[in-house]
Amino acid sequence: MPRRLYLFPAWLLASAASVAAQAPAPSADRAEATITAADVARRIAVIADDSMLGRDTPSRGLEQTARYVAHQLRSFGLEPGGENGTWFQRYPITRRRLDLDDSRIVFRARNVSDTAAFDGAATYSQGVVPERPVSGPAVLVGGAVSPEDVERMRLRNKIVLYAPDFSRDIPQNAVQVGRAIRLAGPKAIVIVSNLDSAAFAARVPRKAPARTGIDLRLDSPVVVEVSKAALPDVLRAAGVDLAEVRSAPRPVVRELPGFGVRVEMKDSVLSRLTAPNTIGILRGTDPKLRDEYLVFSAHMDHVGITPGQADSINNGADDDASGTAGVIELAEAFSRPGARPKRSLMFLTVSGEEKGLWGSRFFSEHPTVPLENVVANINIDMIGRNWADTIVAIGKEHSDLGATLERVNAAHPELGMTAIDDQWPEERFYFRSDHYNFARKGVPVLFFFNGVHEDYHQPSDEPEKIDAEKESRILRLLYHLGREVANAPGRPRWNPESRAEIVEDAGVP
Repeated sequence: MPRRLYLFPAWLLASAASVAAQAPAPSADRAEATITAADVARRIAVIADDSMLGRDTPSRGLEQTARYVAHQLRSFGLEPGGENGTWFQRYPITRRRLDLDDSRIVFRARNVSDTAAFDGAATYSQGVVPERPVSGPAVLVGGAVSPEDVERMRLRNKIVLYAPDFSRDIPQNAVQVGRAIRLAGPKAIVIVSNLDSAAFAARVPRKAPARTGIDLRLDSPVVVEVSKAALPDVLRAAGVDLAEVRSAPRPVVRELPGFGVRVEMKDSVLSRLTAPNTIGILRGTDPKLRDEYLVFSAHMDHVGITPGQADSINNGADDDASGTAGVIELAEAFSRPGARPKRSLMFLTVSGEEKGLWGSRFFSEHPTVPLENVVANINIDMIGRNWADTIVAIGKEHSDLGATLERVNAAHPELGMTAIDDQWPEERFYFRSDHYNFARKGVPVLFFFNGVHEDYHQPSDEPEKIDAEKESRILRLLYHLGREVANAPGRPRWNPESRAEIVEDAGVP
C-alpha cells in the first residue's frame, strides 16, 4: 500500500494538540485506514487455503502458516520476538503410550485395599502421567454439582473421587464439571463410573493408544476412570454409598478421613516433535513504558484433515484464520508512521489451541518477555461470522479493561459495532481459549469472539463465508482499544474478586 505524506501548517498543528485527548491524531486515522475488508479477506484466503491442509498441530501446513505470519510481520518492520533472535518459539510435543502392566490405582480404607488395574478395571483419560506415584487424602465430589459449585470447593492438592451419574447428567454438564475440577488444582482425579462391569470393560482398550501432548510436566492433573466394581471393599469400609451420592439433589463434597488413594502409572516415549508460536514485537516510544507490553493474540492452528469425506480439509476460515488475519492487520496498522504507542506491542499467533491451548500454555510458562511486564492480553478467535454489528467481549467484568472498552466503543459510533457481554456463560468460553493462560498468570484479558455456528470444526468453514467488512470494523475497534491501553499512564487493573477466583485459584502468586 503506497504511503502519502501530509503537511500541516504550524498553527493547525498547535490547535490540533489541544484536542488530542478528544480525537485520534491524523497519523492514527491513517493507520486505522490500513485495516480494510479487502486485506482481511485476502489474508484469510491465504491462511485457510487447501494448501495449508487444515493447519493441524504439528503439521507441514502449520509450519507454512507460521512462516507466512512471520513474513508479514517482518514486512511491517517489526522485531522478531521468538527464541534466539527468530520469529518463532518452538515447544516440545511428545507422543507417549501408557505401560498397562506397570500402572494401577490402589485404594485403602481401614486396613482394607482394592486395586484397579488398567487391563479392564481402569482407563487413562487425560492429563500428565505422573513421573512417580501420586498419593494423598481423598475428597468425594458428586450429586447435583455444577462448575460454579466446584469453584467454591477446596480441592487443591487433594485426590478427587468424582462420582457423576451419567444416566442422569447431560454429558456437557459432566464435561464442564470435570474441567472445573481440573482447574481447581487437585493432585489427581479418579472418576468412578456407574457403568456396569461389562459396559465399562468394553470401553477399556486392550492396548493403550498412543497419545500426544506438550511435555510441560507441570500441574495438569492426571485423570483416570475406574469401574465402581473395582473398589467395593474400601467403599464399604469407608461407609460410602455411591448410589446415594449420585442421586443427591444438592452438591456433595465430602472429605474421606482414612481413605487413601495411590495412583501408580508409567509410560514410554514413542516420539518427540515440536510446533511453533510466531511472535513479533513493535517497540514502544516512551522510555519508561516501552518495557511493558500489550499482547494481541490469536491461534493459527486448526483441526487438520477429516478422512473419508469428499472435502476432507478443515480450512478453519473463521476458526481461527479470522483471528490470525486480525493480528496481522493490527500489526500493520500500528507499524504505520505516528501510530506506534508508548508501550510495546507483541503480536502473538500460537498453535495447539485446538489440542488444549498448547502454544499459549507453553508461552505462559516460558515467556519470551517477562510476564510481569505484560499489562494485558487481547485475544481474537472466530470474529468473521454471525452478527454484522456486534462482537462479544468475554471477560469485561473481570478488570477495568471492560470499562475502557465501553468508553472506546462509545467514542467510535462510526464503526457501527457494539461490544457486548458474554452471551454463553454456561459454556465457560473464558476458560477455553488462549487468553486464559494469560489470565491464570495474573494478566488482565479480553477475549473477542462471535460464537460458534453450523460450520464449526467442519470442512465447510470456508473463506467465502467470512464477513470481511464486519471483521474489519471489529479490528478497527480493537485498534482504538489497543491505542488506549498502550498509551494509558497506568496498567489495567483486576477486579479483586475476579483475581481471587481466576488467578489465585490457578495456583499463581
